[in-house]
Amino acid sequence: MYNILISGYYGFNNIGDESILRTVIDNLREKLPNVDITVLSRSPAQTSEKYGVKAVRRMNLWSILRSVRHCDMLLSGGGSLLQDATSGRSILYYLFILRLAQLLGKRTFIYSQGIGPIANPWNRRLTAAVLRRTDGIVVRDAGSRDLLLEIGVPAERIHVTADPVIRVKKPDTALGLEILAREGCPKVPGRLTVGWAVKARRSDGDFLREVGKCVLWLREEYGADSVLIPFFHDEDVGMCEAVAAGLDGRAGCLRRKYLSEETLSIIGSMDVMVGVRLHALIYAAVMGVPMIGVSYDPKVDFFLASICQPTPFTVEDFTLERFQAVFRETMKNRDEIRETTSQCLEELISKLDQNEELIRAIMEQVK
Repeated sequence: MYNILISGYYGFNNIGDESILRTVIDNLREKLPNVDITVLSRSPAQTSEKYGVKAVRRMNLWSILRSVRHCDMLLSGGGSLLQDATSGRSILYYLFILRLAQLLGKRTFIYSQGIGPIANPWNRRLTAAVLRRTDGIVVRDAGSRDLLLEIGVPAERIHVTADPVIRVKKPDTALGLEILAREGCPKVPGRLTVGWAVKARRSDGDFLREVGKCVLWLREEYGADSVLIPFFHDEDVGMCEAVAAGLDGRAGCLRRKYLSEETLSIIGSMDVMVGVRLHALIYAAVMGVPMIGVSYDPKVDFFLASICQPTPFTVEDFTLERFQAVFRETMKNRDEIRETTSQCLEELISKLDQNEELIRAIMEQVK
């Protein structure tokens, strides 16, 4: 029996991170029989019910300590946990959990994480010191590997695979079509439907204004419907509603929270997906939907590069004029984009088993 404790950004209703947790749990159970899994979560009861695992509160020190003492291995990831761009405290939390497990003599493992950016010199030194003591390091892209090398983690300890979500099971799109109809934005046969997964700090910022212009242009030029899809519901739904409200009903907006499988099916129902959120782009790739990425973080660029797709713009330089050229090119090359993306995904998926293979090898050393 392997007792594995998973640390990550779980229980926050972020579709991307919940998708990661689902695929990590499924992969562990498939590849490692007799595994007992506990998750550090913001919402332990919800996590336990949803995934059939034990779960404890991620900010309760005594619960963390008991869980670490009980586990054989602490698994950190996936997602972008070790970075200080969004918060200076977040990276310290995840490093604390890792170091606590190390001090208690537990095996520690970095599971397909995206590392960085890490700007603070102290955070860089601390990250290197903790990761040099881990038993296994798997990162999801070459950019993460390069950062670890830069801060002093030995190259021979680092393995590069991919984001675990690319191995998620594809649902039938009938579920997505049903949800779209229920939300008041049904997909009309023969009419182009474009999905938008946006992220912004302000609802009245330049980026969202340009998004609104693009939605209107798509309707005028292609007769296309647009659907705004919140990915991190608590952060995104207000932005999506603000864009939709400014368009007087000329764009659909999903207002309810949906599970990973439901969101996958919704995105699979789109003809083109425009994504700022990383996992919206990953979902589009999995479902065979041509995507247009808008970068707000290097992780978006790294993923698009891994599936041989360009990063045409960032949230700072996104404009209607630039979008028009990129969208026309995307429409012209839709079939080629699907084929290239599919081939790249197959190659990436073949690398993902390294996580479980390394975990099994590490745990067998313990025995």
